Amino acid sequence: MDINTMLGCVLGFVFGGLILAVYKLGVLYQLIHKTETKSPRHGGESVAEVLRAHGVKFVFTLVGGHISPILVACEKLGIRIVDTRHEATAVFAADAVARLSGTIGVAAVTAGPGLTNTVTAVKNAQMAESPLLLMGGAAATLLQGRGALQDIDQMSLFKPLCKFCASVRTVREIVPVVRKAIAIAQSGTPGPVFVEFPIDTLYPFHLVEKEFAVKNPPKGLMGKVVTWYLHNHLKNLFAGAWEARDIAPLPVHIPQATDSQVQQCVELVSRAKKPVILLGSQATLPPTPVDEIRKALESLGIPCFLGGMARGMLGRDSPLHIRQNRRDALKEADLVLLAGTVCDFRLSYGRVLSRRSKIIAVNRDKSQLMKNSDMFWKPTVAIQGDAGSFLLSLSKGLRGHRCPEDWPQSLKDGDRTKENANRQKAAEKTERHLNPLKVLHHVDARMAEDSIIVADGGDFVGSAAYIMRPRGPLCWLDPGAFGTLGVGGGFALGAKLCRPESEVWIIYGDGSLGYSVAEFDTFTRHKTPVIALVGNDACWSQISREQVPILGSNVACGLAFTDYHVVADGYGGKGHLIGREDEDRLDDIICKAQQESREGRATLLNVLIGKTNFRDGSISV
Repeated sequence: MDINTMLGCVLGFVFGGLILAVYKLGVLYQLIHKTETKSPRHGGESVAEVLRAHGVKFVFTLVGGHISPILVACEKLGIRIVDTRHEATAVFAADAVARLSGTIGVAAVTAGPGLTNTVTAVKNAQMAESPLLLMGGAAATLLQGRGALQDIDQMSLFKPLCKFCASVRTVREIVPVVRKAIAIAQSGTPGPVFVEFPIDTLYPFHLVEKEFAVKNPPKGLMGKVVTWYLHNHLKNLFAGAWEARDIAPLPVHIPQATDSQVQQCVELVSRAKKPVILLGSQATLPPTPVDEIRKALESLGIPCFLGGMARGMLGRDSPLHIRQNRRDALKEADLVLLAGTVCDFRLSYGRVLSRRSKIIAVNRDKSQLMKNSDMFWKPTVAIQGDAGSFLLSLSKGLRGHRCPEDWPQSLKDGDRTKENANRQKAAEKTERHLNPLKVLHHVDARMAEDSIIVADGGDFVGSAAYIMRPRGPLCWLDPGAFGTLGVGGGFALGAKLCRPESEVWIIYGDGSLGYSVAEFDTFTRHKTPVIALVGNDACWSQISREQVPILGSNVACGLAFTDYHVVADGYGGKGHLIGREDEDRLDDIICKAQQESREGRATLLNVLIGKTNFRDGSISV
């Protein structure tokens, strides 16, 4: 047996006890939790100190022995630990906090399957450009690659999904690595970052030392070599661990438009007779407050189409906010400003833009800025910079100048015509159950002015996007370009924690509800009384409405009119079943749900809905 084989066998024996102790009985977690002030320092405290210095208020998690020191230390420092029923929910909640608070969102999950469960949520955050920190546990430094419990190559999984990935190898690295990760997450184009913490970098020295001790070392030279190696590794692991280090936030770099670029755009806009602004989620990012962006848009007087997190930017009934007929408006426009909006599938890859239009594109990310410009469109001016700051500069440069008023008025007239048609469609009777458009109109009319809308679904949510009106900036949360189902529970949890006084509404399809209905338990335990509106048509309708006419089969699209309201009751919330017989009581039931939410109970409205042809032809692929 060679020395490497011998060393591997010895190390496997030595560290087996540490992993088994954590996962069989949670002994190490209990020891730290019970002894609290008597416990020696550990790596989890360094993590918590950095998070507090960066203004982190919440850490979302699903508990695991690998990360227990982080959770315990954060709790001691006043950072609220919010545990969910699925790791993806923890990341979705951190994503929502990042979007709404302007600070980094943070999630911590255990090694192996704990981390693999977050992959979809991390990819969603990457595509939505949300700055969040994912912290994950890992096998001990000496056991990685040797068959330890839940030991996989986690770094390879997350490198394609994150702006920055690091594996902490010594306790002294914790502070600089976490600081660097947080700064990178928020710089440039924001996005997720991942830091891996091997278990021996987080637990106290005396516990790790105990597990390093060789109970029955080999005799002779081999025994001395093994003992020396382990002792030396332990010394290096904790060397300089508690030396004073700067934990303050590092500078965050945000690209900005140059003065000459702004001036060029001022001249283009001043000559335009029919300009249009397409505002995307990037326009809501720090450092520019959303209220200042709103004022800038109002001073420009240019009609705006709002997408993603920018929905609600102009309030509920702004004369500048155009909701309908976007394709027709873009054909007629002589100038289009893409402020954080990307020419991907949502703009038919740029094909909806007229070749006669001057096009100004502003985006922090170069690849997004120029996406498909080699095929279907060409920017007149392309600026790699922050969209929100650019709009402020453009407004200052155009002070005293406003878009000709007849142009937004004509687009608004088209809005009213289309919305009247939608209301007529909502008045139609559907077979067996309630008209979904009517339900959405009633909810929209009754929602509080401080409401936040979380969109999680396909067909029902697609209809809601046409009908429901966010009341203000940062009042709409949807997955973004990835189109992920299952965001509802996490987004709503993060939103309610950020704005506890606001009504938080989740608009669910009955398909998407299945991903996070268990989080009603989380809502109950953490006193976050959200309201869920479920459009229950017993079908994956977004897919069915294309699959059936094209392929002649409804296979895999059928669900059941499940009693989701009973599930909510079982998790400590309050559920209501709403059917055709309740049509005349819709407003009363909605008001009752709002009252129950104010009294502290998460509420679910299970609305049985029928079929309409409202969104026939909408894309599902």
